[in-house]
Amino acid sequence: MSGGAGTRLWPLSRRARPKQFHALGGDRTLIQEAALRVTGPMFGSPMVVCNAAHATLVREQLAAVGVIPRLLILEPEGRNTGPASIVAAAVAGQAGCELILLLHADNRVADVAALHSAIGAGTPSALAGALVIFGVTPTGPETGYGYIRAAPGDGRVRRVAAFVEKPDLPTAQLYVADPDYSWNAGMFLFQPSAFLAEARRVAPALSAAAEAALAEAPRARDSVCLGAAFLGSPAEAIDTAVFEKTDKAVVVSADIGWSDVGAYEAIWTAADKTATGDALRGPVIAAGTAGCLVISDGPTVVMAGVEDLVVIVENGVVLVTRRATPGAVRDAVAAIQVVGRDDLL
Repeated sequence: MSGGAGTRLWPLSRRARPKQFHALGGDRTLIQEAALRVTGPMFGSPMVVCNAAHATLVREQLAAVGVIPRLLILEPEGRNTGPASIVAAAVAGQAGCELILLLHADNRVADVAALHSAIGAGTPSALAGALVIFGVTPTGPETGYGYIRAAPGDGRVRRVAAFVEKPDLPTAQLYVADPDYSWNAGMFLFQPSAFLAEARRVAPALSAAAEAALAEAPRARDSVCLGAAFLGSPAEAIDTAVFEKTDKAVVVSADIGWSDVGAYEAIWTAADKTATGDALRGPVIAAGTAGCLVISDGPTVVMAGVEDLVVIVENGVVLVTRRATPGAVRDAVAAIQVVGRDDLL
């Protein structure tokens, strides 16, 4: 799924080129890394669900790393992951796929072998009709992620007892200390038919709109352009639309070094740094600084005597914010919309 907007990474991430099409701390873009981690004998060629405006970007970036997608499913407008997952499952079912692995194109996974191991662990349950979600081992009390609580029991695969949305810090600290809790990374494995049956049962309006959009979609050799009915689908995540309502969900523990790269703090954390903790990319001169993230696509940035700032220069726009306040960037995007400067988004 390559439909995320990544507004907390504005102005790097914009409508024309969201964060999955950027190399954020490596040589490859996030969508390239995502495609490469699911190549090999375990997997078929990937299908990509993306905005129709990004079709050329997807083809070019995947071709650059030797990945040819089986199909592009083109959305006229993003409607969150619920409709996207239903369309993907329907297409996979029509193609005779035994299982579908549903992943985000804009995440990072440090341990690919561990991811493959988790997929292998979840496969028997998925083949038996369960809807599998992967629970990532937390590395800290993160308040920006949702959590999964596994039902009591032993083993790596357990029934899902509950989903918990973005807790406060004291609650997150309790979750990290409890082995029953894991991060919800939005990674799923299931039989297309099993998932569609549950989606139709627990989210009938969403399923009907998504499947109608697919039914009216014109098809080319390597793409499906979803029809206008897709715009009538509720904009809802797969988690809340289906997984929080089904009794068929199981969670597989996955210690895979996952990050959603959702904020500049995450980019700074993963980046190579100077002796004073600065992460600098592009023409940057720093004097007496510490803990700053600076990225410039051309103009020289001179930093002097400041700490813990983020400075981004991208395509004629400059952002200056504090590194530890990711919500401020989202607020800035909202302010831009209020003043009608959609040309900046």
